[in-house]
Amino acid sequence: MKPESYQYHGKIGISSGWDVIVIGGGPAGCTAATAAARAGAKTLLLEGTGAPGGMGTSGLVPAWCPFSDGEKIIYRGLAETVFRRATSGIRHVDEKQLNWVSIDPEALKRTYDELLEEYGVHVLFHTFAAGVEMAESGRIDAVIAGSKAGLTAFRAKMFIDCTGDGDIAAWAGAEFKLGDDETGETQYATLCFQLSNVDSYYYQHGCRLHGSNPDSSIHRIVKEGKYPEIIDTHLCQNFSGPGTVGFNAGHLKNVDSTDPEQVSAAMIQGRKIARAFLNALKEYEPEAFGGAFLACTANLLGIREGRRIAGEYELTFHDYLARRDFADEIGRNAYYLDIHGMRADMRAVVNKAGRYKPGESHGIPFRCLLPKKLDNLLLAGRCISSDRMTYGSVRVMPVCLVTGEAAGTAAAMAAAQGGALRELDVARLRQDLLAHGAYFKP
Repeated sequence: MKPESYQYHGKIGISSGWDVIVIGGGPAGCTAATAAARAGAKTLLLEGTGAPGGMGTSGLVPAWCPFSDGEKIIYRGLAETVFRRATSGIRHVDEKQLNWVSIDPEALKRTYDELLEEYGVHVLFHTFAAGVEMAESGRIDAVIAGSKAGLTAFRAKMFIDCTGDGDIAAWAGAEFKLGDDETGETQYATLCFQLSNVDSYYYQHGCRLHGSNPDSSIHRIVKEGKYPEIIDTHLCQNFSGPGTVGFNAGHLKNVDSTDPEQVSAAMIQGRKIARAFLNALKEYEPEAFGGAFLACTANLLGIREGRRIAGEYELTFHDYLARRDFADEIGRNAYYLDIHGMRADMRAVVNKAGRYKPGESHGIPFRCLLPKKLDNLLLAGRCISSDRMTYGSVRVMPVCLVTGEAAGTAAAMAAAQGGALRELDVARLRQDLLAHGAYFKP
């Protein structure tokens, strides 16, 4: 049930004097804030949870999506810095491994904490954005957020929306799309979890559990129907450490991530699904999971599809197919079209398109980070401007890290130049990113 309109008459505090405010402390938000501070901007990061990192930490996603194009690492700059630091010292991870590398969520939290501290970013955790105030048409005056200090209006020259769902842009009046253009349905969501006291030997040397393996027990689990919470064969998992396996498994259909009622119900159902997987694996894979227990479920729901904000350029499926280069590109992407819960006709198109060959990638133009009609707001992360098909590729964490660094660098440049975002020298932006290790077609 949506709340009725209510006029608030209480006092709201003001926090001002910031050059750049980043809203959302996931991978995009962390690199955006770091890059802005690195460029000399007085930077504030607002994060609704108690830790940085989003889905890789509070969301318990167990593995990084590929960092390579099959030949070399292509998500570079701060993205590579985060990846290298967070995986350093994980003994079961080969330092040469670039694809589907296990995530230690605590190590990743520390990596982000240290990076933000290193560059002097001011961070406020447990501070949840709830609205915007417009100074004039096209310009945000303040982002309203709630915390233990009550409501505060945070004011800055430039803002960066790293909320995942494009909340700030949408509240500021940006155009957006959400879900399938025909049905309105969204990609399936997942609540990740970890099982501990797993027999590491039998897990690592037994039958591969992934649903793509026809011999995996997940096919029998679904077919026999003893665990109705498990609705399909989605069963990704990674060995996280001694006796511990992280799971990105199970599906929750058609969750609107902008509706708190739906998200709350999905969290409850997700915890039921995690328990069902524990019991099913105990029964069907007793050598590995007979003594296992459910150590934890994620604090964040794994949303695969939120708002797609309309930007100055929309990255399209045709761009993806053409491996297109852009004069204003700020990064490259090679991840496949990973769409959970497609219509049959979409699935046929994706299958026909196939995956990139080694060495292939496409550019990500800076214009995808510029929401239409908004003058002091940038986008980073999965809400950047793209069509639904391509969204399935650019929504993942390595891409978010790259777009975050570009947005943060651009925001600092614009703040120093009086906030004229669309007058930004994009060639200079690209030079700065290259100087800090970014990878794209010069």
